[in-house]
Amino acid sequence: MKRSMASRLAFASVFSLLAGCESLQTISPAKLFTPAPAPPARITPGAELVAYLARIRDLGDKPLAAETQRQREAARAQGTDLETVKLALALSLVPSSDDGEIATLMEPVSRRANSDDDVRAMASFLLVQSAERRKLKEGVASAGSRLRDERRAHEAQKQRADALQERATQLQERATQLQQKIEALTELEKSLSDRQVQNR
Repeated sequence: MKRSMASRLAFASVFSLLAGCESLQTISPAKLFTPAPAPPARITPGAELVAYLARIRDLGDKPLAAETQRQREAARAQGTDLETVKLALALSLVPSSDDGEIATLMEPVSRRANSDDDVRAMASFLLVQSAERRKLKEGVASAGSRLRDERRAHEAQKQRADALQERATQLQERATQLQQKIEALTELEKSLSDRQVQNR
């Protein structure tokens, strides 16, 4: 009796283990071992600068001016190199911006050793670009000044030539008038001379 009881208990235990195994097979391994979601990818400062530039490069004048002002306030409030470089990027797209201001903003960032490499590289690029733009603007201004001087000199020369031409025309007219008077006097003298001959 004890033996049959023990075998029944063993049989029940085996049966319950088999039933448990059956229920485990219906649970998918994916449900048991679901991996934790991957943390969102960290956006690097370089990628953030590229995305920012892509976002603002096609803005019109008014939206770009508003964005520049917003970024100026963000750079002032946060004081980070990243925000300062974003401000310089926005300023670099404004045609009337002061390249000296961009250089002033980027000079310290480009030299700061503890700044992010991408941020420092962009600051260096903007620093060189602002210097090149300044040289170009100075060259254009210098060429414009030379062109204005040449135009003034040409205009003055033309005015002198016109004045000389007018004076020459006046002298020609005067010479023609004198020639006509001389011819009239010669005619008068000849006429008087002919009368005297006739009176004799």
